Amino acid sequence: MTMKAVIFPGDKKVEVREVPIPQPGQGEVLIRMKASAICRSDMSLYYGNPVVGGEAATSGCIHPGHEPAGEIVEIGAGVERFKNGDRVAVYLAIGCGECAHCKSGYKMFCTDWQCIGFDKHGGDADYVVVPEENCMRIPDEMSYLVAAVSTDAVGTLYHAQKRLAINGRDTLVIFGMGPMGGAGVMVARGLGATVIAVDMLDERLEMAKELGAEYTINGKEDVLARIMELTGGRGADAVIDCSGSPHAQNTALNSLRAHGRAAFIGEGRELTINPSDQLIRKQITVMGSWYFPIFEYDEITRFILDRKLPVEKLVSHTFKLEEAEQAFRMFDARETEKAVFVWE
Repeated sequence: MTMKAVIFPGDKKVEVREVPIPQPGQGEVLIRMKASAICRSDMSLYYGNPVVGGEAATSGCIHPGHEPAGEIVEIGAGVERFKNGDRVAVYLAIGCGECAHCKSGYKMFCTDWQCIGFDKHGGDADYVVVPEENCMRIPDEMSYLVAAVSTDAVGTLYHAQKRLAINGRDTLVIFGMGPMGGAGVMVARGLGATVIAVDMLDERLEMAKELGAEYTINGKEDVLARIMELTGGRGADAVIDCSGSPHAQNTALNSLRAHGRAAFIGEGRELTINPSDQLIRKQITVMGSWYFPIFEYDEITRFILDRKLPVEKLVSHTFKLEEAEQAFRMFDARETEKAVFVWE
């Protein structure tokens, strides 16, 4: 039997091929896909320069999709905790299972880790095989679409804000209102913080308001002056950068009050800062934040449901798998925000 699956041969080419349905091996499950979200990091595969992964990621043969959700339809030998019919999302990192990182739930820090959708086949296919231990149960009342988006986008921003200890006393500034930044606004509002959203695009700022931002600032303005005005000259309690822009990252550091906290999430290669003025003399805390530990997913889904986060609003377009060429072309051109492949 065969299924449809996306591959990236390179140079922005997209093919939907008929390939054999995989069979689950020892400790693995076969998932019939229901939703698979597109992420900006997928574009590195689309261009042929993957941001993570080894030789497989550059082969042009891997099915992308590291934000999948679906229904288990077959289990391999040794699978004990899941059964056919279970609704699951998939954790993107496969680790060795023995190191301290794997045992702590942070599989993506394992020195031997492999990434689903880069090193191993991902969710942009009718079926995907993954290890049982990478399956995360979806609450009955949560849709597959929300579950897929709740992995990377919402999960990453939830974990970052948990580490920043965001609370109702905080004014939090979020730079970059793509899907990650939008998810950050929702999470922050769920935690009770006052949110200032910063972006260059007015339509993204309008969406940020819908998601709960009290204030918005267009990047063409004097962003630092406006933040100081909104905070009564004190500066922000916390900032999160989802843009990866060196200018935004510097503005974020400059906007913090003494003892402020910062998280950098947007990927970037190089940044020049002034440690004395921006870090040392304000005694601020700066952290990088990347994905979440697998044990936290239950907490993330409960938070989404209990706080009634409007995760669906992050999704501007849905596509059928057969429309993959159009979906990735539009996503690359930023004609969509979060885009998700869906199956009936």
